[in-house]
Amino acid sequence: MSQPAKLVIRNIGSILTGRLEEPVLERDCVVAENGRIAAVGREAELDTDNATTVIDANGVWLAPGLIDSHVHPVIGDYTPRQQQLNWIDSCLHGGVTTMISAGEVHMPGRPKDIIGLKALAIASQRWYENFRPSGVKIHAGAPVLEQGMEEHDFKELAEAGVTLLGEVGLGSVKAGETAGEMVKWARKYGIQSTIHTGGPSIPGSGLIDADTVLAADADIIGHINGGHTALPDAQITCLCESCRRGIEIVHNGNERAGLLAMRTAFELGQPERVILGTDAPAGSGVQPLGILRMIAMLSSLGDIPAETAFCFATGNTARMRGLDCGIIEPGRAADFVFLDTAQHAPGGDMLASIRLGNLPGVGMTVIDGVVRSARSRNTPPATRLPEVVGG
Repeated sequence: MSQPAKLVIRNIGSILTGRLEEPVLERDCVVAENGRIAAVGREAELDTDNATTVIDANGVWLAPGLIDSHVHPVIGDYTPRQQQLNWIDSCLHGGVTTMISAGEVHMPGRPKDIIGLKALAIASQRWYENFRPSGVKIHAGAPVLEQGMEEHDFKELAEAGVTLLGEVGLGSVKAGETAGEMVKWARKYGIQSTIHTGGPSIPGSGLIDADTVLAADADIIGHINGGHTALPDAQITCLCESCRRGIEIVHNGNERAGLLAMRTAFELGQPERVILGTDAPAGSGVQPLGILRMIAMLSSLGDIPAETAFCFATGNTARMRGLDCGIIEPGRAADFVFLDTAQHAPGGDMLASIRLGNLPGVGMTVIDGVVRSARSRNTPPATRLPEVVGG
């Protein structure tokens, strides 16, 4: 019988937990067994014997693997939208270990008949369940709503393993009342929904305004800062104030509008609603460092602690999406990113540097307790690097 996999991460500087209640934890060791976190604490107090892999963090920060709440995958690690290969692997080098599909809308010849769209959703869910590019977890199979769908269609999708809807409004269903009925059917069968918010993203899409968003009542207000064109300020604040749904801010949107949405969430005392995505691949291409850039932008221009902004891309999303990752605590998936101040960056330490708008350096990623990448080829080089020293 093979030995159970045991990962020990020692000599951690500090831990970004992903939890708004306690975003920073001063502990120096994490133990994971068979891909899940078993213990977090002081090395001298933990069982670190018989490790199959030992990582010396060399004093850097340990954070949960970042979650991109809004991507548009197609097949494998390829996007026909920009004719780009290995875009998911590139995002791993930006610290992203989990991605959530908002619809496989860039599939050439995407079927819009009900049988075809259900088939595509089920196939997408299956192929990303069976194939994880560079180990990244892709939650895919997100059908776009089309006219003529009935309750039994959602029941069939759920029974087949589909758990997501693509952006409401990207298909032929654009009226809030019709969308609202379908969203209720999806919710009844455990399928989570996201709605397009703002002006048209590409030719063929259309405006989805605040009234439509509120009538549809999707679980996530997708790219509240527009993808790319944002709604007027009054409509953005209205959406934040008029419901308790997720407030998703994306890289491929209006940055000023994103700051407005975040500030409104804080004014309401509801920062737990804020989650981050890139909305890529899209017309703007792929942004491997998009989530890190959003963290730095919201912290530096939004005047919030960097450790809070990290929660938007980890624990907030995990809780809202019902994921087992995104938080460093026992029982969660052992998905981590090792971070440190970029070489020669101002600020004194990593969090202070991010508050000044600088990106950190990624030194290593781990998914399900397995090292997936070493020093990032995309971030600025980290001052210190973790290293595998045993196993």
